[in-house]
Amino acid sequence: MRPNILNPLFTEIEALKGVGPALAKPLERLGLARAVDVAFHLPVSFIDRRMVDELVLSDSGRVIGIELTPTDYRASGSARAPFRVIAQDKHGNIVALVYFGRNSAWPRKLLPLNEPKFISGKLEAYGDNLQIVHPDYVLPPEEAATIPAREPVYGLSEGLTNNRLRDLVAQALARAPDLPEWIEPSLLARKGWPAWRDALTRIHADPSDAKARERLAYDEIFAGQLALMLVRQSSRKRKGVPIAGDGRLRAMLQLPFAPTGAQRRAFGEIEGDMVQPVPMLRLLQGDVGSGKTLVALMALLNTVEAGAQGALLAPTEILARQHYETLRKMASGLPVTIAILTGREKGRARESTLMGLADGSIDILVGTHAIFQEAVRYKNLALAVIDEQHRFGVAQRMMLAAKAERTPHLLVMTATPIPRTLTLTYYGEMDVSRLDEMPPGRQPIQTVVMSANRLDEVVDALARHVEGGGQAYWVCPLVEESEVSDQAAAEARAEYLKMRFGDRVGLVHGRMKGPEKDAAMESFATNRTQILVATTVIEVGVDVPNSSLIIIEGADRFGLAQLHQLRGRVGRGQNHSVCLLLRGNALSETSRARLALMRETNDGFRIAEEDLRLRGAGEILGTRQSGEQQLKIATPEHLSTLLDAARDDAHLLIDRDGGLTEARGEAARTCLYLFERDAAVGLLRSG
Repeated sequence: MRPNILNPLFTEIEALKGVGPALAKPLERLGLARAVDVAFHLPVSFIDRRMVDELVLSDSGRVIGIELTPTDYRASGSARAPFRVIAQDKHGNIVALVYFGRNSAWPRKLLPLNEPKFISGKLEAYGDNLQIVHPDYVLPPEEAATIPAREPVYGLSEGLTNNRLRDLVAQALARAPDLPEWIEPSLLARKGWPAWRDALTRIHADPSDAKARERLAYDEIFAGQLALMLVRQSSRKRKGVPIAGDGRLRAMLQLPFAPTGAQRRAFGEIEGDMVQPVPMLRLLQGDVGSGKTLVALMALLNTVEAGAQGALLAPTEILARQHYETLRKMASGLPVTIAILTGREKGRARESTLMGLADGSIDILVGTHAIFQEAVRYKNLALAVIDEQHRFGVAQRMMLAAKAERTPHLLVMTATPIPRTLTLTYYGEMDVSRLDEMPPGRQPIQTVVMSANRLDEVVDALARHVEGGGQAYWVCPLVEESEVSDQAAAEARAEYLKMRFGDRVGLVHGRMKGPEKDAAMESFATNRTQILVATTVIEVGVDVPNSSLIIIEGADRFGLAQLHQLRGRVGRGQNHSVCLLLRGNALSETSRARLALMRETNDGFRIAEEDLRLRGAGEILGTRQSGEQQLKIATPEHLSTLLDAARDDAHLLIDRDGGLTEARGEAARTCLYLFERDAAVGLLRSG
C-alpha cells in the first residue's frame, strides 16, 4: 500500500487549480494525468532573460525584460493579420507588440495607451523594425522584480502554454513532501547530491543544475534495480521442479546443419538452470535468424525427456502456427507429441487438445494467449517459453506460470538486440543468454539508400523483383501527429501500388483486427500476395522465404535498431536487399553516419548500442508504443554512469542494511512507490 506521505503527489491532475476538461486533454497527450507526472515533467531548456532599459538591435533574438509605454494600436481589416500595439522605451525607441487572433479587445485591455508596463518577450528584427510576438509577461512596473531572470522551458502540446505549465509545476512541487533518505550516506556525501525534494525544486528552477538532475536520475535507476533485485531474491526462494533430461530425444534430432557455438553455449546455460530446484528465469536474446527456435526446442525436449510438459507462447496466431510447423519439422521422427492451441481451434479438435494436456499425452503445446485460459489444464507443466515477451502483459505471463503446481522454469526470447545497460535496467532479475553468432549459410544483406524523389525507379525495381518470383515488404513511414496517421499512409501506398500490381498487393496495419491481420500475413506467407504494404506491425519471426526485398519508406524517421529489425524480415534465401527511402534530397551528417553503420554491419547488438546513444531507451525497447514502463528522468548517459552504483547500493541495502525492514529500507520502500516500482515487486517474477 502506498505510503500516506505520497498521496498528495499521486492525486489526479484535476485536483490542481485551473485544470478542467479543456486543459486536461493537452496534459493527457503529454502523459500528465497526476500531480506526480507534472512534478517529473522536467524542463528541456531554459530562458536567460536580460533585463534592459533600452531597445537595441544587438539584443535581437534574445528574451528581454523592459519597461515600455503603449502609444498606438494598429489593426488590419484582414482577419488573418496580427494586431499590433506600438510601444516605446524611456529613450523613445519603438517596438511593435504583436498579437495573432481575431480578438483585439484583449491586448487593448492588457496594454492601455500611455500607461507604462513592464514587458518580457523575445525581441526580433522584422525588416527595419523591432517586434515582440506575444510577450510572456505584461505587468505593472512595480511587479517587474517578480519575473525570474532564468526560467525553465517545458515540452508542450497544442493548447498548453509554458506559463500555464509552469504554474501547474509550482502546484505539484508544493505537494511534494520531504522524504526520508534512501541513498547510502557515504555515496550521497561522495556525490554531493541534494536531498530528493531539493533536487526536484532545483531542477525546475534551473534545468542546467547537473547535480540535481543526476540525483533524480539515480533515484529512478536505484528504484528499478532494487525492484528487480527483490524479484530475483523472491524467485530464488520459490520451489521449482529440477529438470534433467537424458539426451535421448536430442540425440535423435536430424538437423541439416550443426548448431552454432552460440546456440550450444546458450543451451548449456539453460540446461544448467533447469537442473536446479529453483525456477529458471532466463532471457534469450538474438537477432532474427540467429536460431532462437532451435535453442527453445532443445530446452523443450530436455523437459520431455524428464517426463514433463513444455509450452511455447507466441504473441499472434500466425507466429504461433509458424512455430508449430517449425517445431514439428525439426522434431520429425521423434516420439514427441506437439499440439497447437489458438483461438481458431474449436469443437472436437479443441477438446482433444485439452484432454491431451490434462492426461499428459501432449508433450509440447504451442499457442497464443489461449494456452493459459481457465479451461486449460496441464498434467505436469515444467517449462514455459515465451517468444517476443515484451508483447505480453505481466499478468498474462503470471497466468501461464500459475498453470503448474510448482513454478515452471521460464525462458523468454526476444529478437530485439538490447544494450547491456538496458538489459540490466529492464531485465535485471533475469539471467541472460545471447546468440551473437548467425548460423552458416545466411547471406549478407545489401542495403541501398535512395531519395523518395526516385520513387518511380524503386517501383520499377520492385516490378522486376516480383516478376522474377520474389516477394517484398513495403514498410510505410512513421508519421507525426500533425500529419496523416500511419494507417492512412499505409492505405494510400497500398492503393498506389495496386494501380500497377493489382491483387498482388496486400495490406497490414496496427488498427486491423487480429483475424484480419493474420489473414493478410498468411496470404503473404503462402505467396498468394507478393507485395505486403505494412506499418511497423509486421511480425517478428514470420518466415517468408521469397521475401528477399524490403523497402522502408521514410527510413530517416526510424531508429537504427528498428531499421535493423525491419531488415531482418527478409527471407532466408539469396540476394537479400533492403532499400531505405529517405524524405527529400539532402542527408544530414548524422543521417549519413547512422546509415553508413547500417551498410557496414549486421551486428544487431552493435547497432543497438549506437541507437541507445542517439535515441534513448524507450525507442530501443519499443516502450513508446507498447505501454511498458519506461524511464522518465534517466538518460542513456545516466544509465552508463550510474547503473553500477545503483545496483551496488541496492545490493548493500538487501545484504547489509536489513532489506526493506530497517530505517533505510523503509525509505527505499517509499522510493519504490514514488517511481511506481511497487507493482514490480509482486509481478515482475513472471518476466
